[in-house]
Amino acid sequence: LRRAIEECKRVILALPEHSERQKDAVVRLIHLRLKLQELKDPGEDEPNIRVILEHRFYKEKSKSVKQMCDKCSTIIWGLIQTWYTCTGGSGTPPARPCFPHPHTDTHLCPPGCYYRCHSKCLPLVSRPCVRAQVSHQAEYQLSICPESGLDSQDYRCAECRAPISLRGVPSEARQCDYTGLYYCSSCHWNDLAVVPARAIHNWDFEPRKVSRCSMRYLALMVSRPVLKLREINPLLFNYVEELVEIR
Repeated sequence: LRRAIEECKRVILALPEHSERQKDAVVRLIHLRLKLQELKDPGEDEPNIRVILEHRFYKEKSKSVKQMCDKCSTIIWGLIQTWYTCTGGSGTPPARPCFPHPHTDTHLCPPGCYYRCHSKCLPLVSRPCVRAQVSHQAEYQLSICPESGLDSQDYRCAECRAPISLRGVPSEARQCDYTGLYYCSSCHWNDLAVVPARAIHNWDFEPRKVSRCSMRYLALMVSRPVLKLREINPLLFNYVEELVEIR
């Protein structure tokens, strides 16, 4: 197949531009590449469920959706590639106890963290599922961007430990406004999220740049009633009109 692809590319370059024969050769090249990808990624043989670092990965059926892989930061082409999403305990009981509902005897299980990746990237996943953290210890970081410096991280990404620096060599260091830690561009995509500490202490709801892990953690935590505002910052009730009305 590889030889056929190279030969097809050579033929395309040799044929008159925009000719019918060149167009036919381009179509043939596309089919050859798709066939090669199928051989590399035999999706039908992949299991439907994979459990890795408390992620419960389910094989996706959609072939038309285009996503980004959380591991390699490249596009997932659903038409020709097998991919998985961490959707939590769908269909099966959770492996560990979930947190209790405050008003009932039942236990709530948060959904998965929606980490998406190629099938071939699954063995390389190093980020634990934040769903487990939400289940076991549902609380916020309440210090505003608690930075300790790149040197405290040994100039490495806080998640994958890849070398990083503020000068961008070998990889750009991107700070997460929620954790205060620095991440590489693969673990920090400049996603924006409201940071709870800024909202509580400054009544600041301006979205800030956060890492992928923090973004997913905050998304899972958004409906959790874990903040006791009267205890954390009682002065807000004297200065914020909306809070004065509900006090």
